[in-house]
Amino acid sequence: MSKTIKNQKDILNKLNIEKLNPMQEEAHLAINSSPDVVLLSPTGTGKTLAFLLPIIAELNPNCTEIQVLILVPSRELAIQIEQVTREMGTGYKTNAVYGGRAGSKDKIEIKHRPAILIGTPGRVADHLRRENFSVEKIKTLVLDEFDKSLEVGFEKEMIEIIDNLPNLEKRILTSATQEMQIPAFVGLMNPIYINYTDEGISQLKIKTVLSPSKDKLETLIELISHIGNQPGIIFCNFKDTIQRVSDYLTEKNISHGCFYGGLEQKDRERALIKFRNGTHQLIIATDLAARGIDIPEIKFIIHYQLPPREKEFTHRNGRTARMHGDGTAYVLKWKNESLPDFILDSEIKEMKRNPTPTPSNWKTLFISGGRKDKISKGDIAGLFLKQGKINKDQLGTIELKTDCAFVSVHKSQVDHIIKTINNSKLKKKKIRISLI
Repeated sequence: MSKTIKNQKDILNKLNIEKLNPMQEEAHLAINSSPDVVLLSPTGTGKTLAFLLPIIAELNPNCTEIQVLILVPSRELAIQIEQVTREMGTGYKTNAVYGGRAGSKDKIEIKHRPAILIGTPGRVADHLRRENFSVEKIKTLVLDEFDKSLEVGFEKEMIEIIDNLPNLEKRILTSATQEMQIPAFVGLMNPIYINYTDEGISQLKIKTVLSPSKDKLETLIELISHIGNQPGIIFCNFKDTIQRVSDYLTEKNISHGCFYGGLEQKDRERALIKFRNGTHQLIIATDLAARGIDIPEIKFIIHYQLPPREKEFTHRNGRTARMHGDGTAYVLKWKNESLPDFILDSEIKEMKRNPTPTPSNWKTLFISGGRKDKISKGDIAGLFLKQGKINKDQLGTIELKTDCAFVSVHKSQVDHIIKTINNSKLKKKKIRISLI
């Protein structure tokens, strides 16, 4: 291993975190002292760091095989955990494998073995069948959002994977809900439970907005206008509904992204990138966005359609009012519609008649070079500020990926940037820059 492993203080400094929250402290102690831990805490409370810190502290730097396997229900969560692990800067190799991209690409990446392998159960099981990596040194298994993996149909693959791990010493299960049963195949023996599911939602307000029409589109626009320019998610139950809502918002010149299972992986990732960097303030999504994706704290969510069960309602609401912050969940209700019993604390909202939000001042540029080209965020910032000659306040968020990067810039500078630095060299690589 080429880099020195950093201690916890170094890692937290690198992540710009002053100290761990109480849940993370308790999880750290439990994972250190027990072979089986169940960690229950709402979305966005820092579960990823809670299990990564004690796991990384126990890794053997001299081992050349995979030591930790982390199974997740979605590609987005796999990518997110991989990103967090790399940002910790420990020097341990980490890779994520998941459906939606070529298995041959995975095989190349894991040929030089990572210490930590993250993946969706379907893709990990496929690699195991092909014997693309050894399981002999895997001592720790994390089932992150394990109940979600079961919900989306990965039980068979999870059983297959666990049956093929002969030397497991530690099992860590995480979930954002306590309303779940742990199946026997996981093999837990007297686990320690850390339960923070009552934390972080006390400041949530639920407000009902009445719509005179059944399709609720006009009322949605009025509500968005009332809320103003703030980041939020509009939840729908079906991708067809998302398309209808998206078309209507486009017609009204309201900037937004879409996120649902039927989208190509590339489009899903880009929708989240543009939401994170402020190109879009709104994202229209199915329940896929209710858990396990990397988005910042948001001020509101809108239930354009209500989910069929209370559990999904709770997970959606968990996207706002996190860890004692405040936030609002708006329920759009046709005037002749009755609400389910699980919505008790709602109130009718009188809306101000505001103009529709203005489009964002930020646009997102794609760069055809990334981490594997030895390009850093500093290199990209230098290129835009020095060669591109833009001001610091015209350069926004930079997201660096393995083979590309995404940069938000002020809309007034987009044409200038593309004209000035497209096809220029960055760390010996000729890069292309385009608007996405």
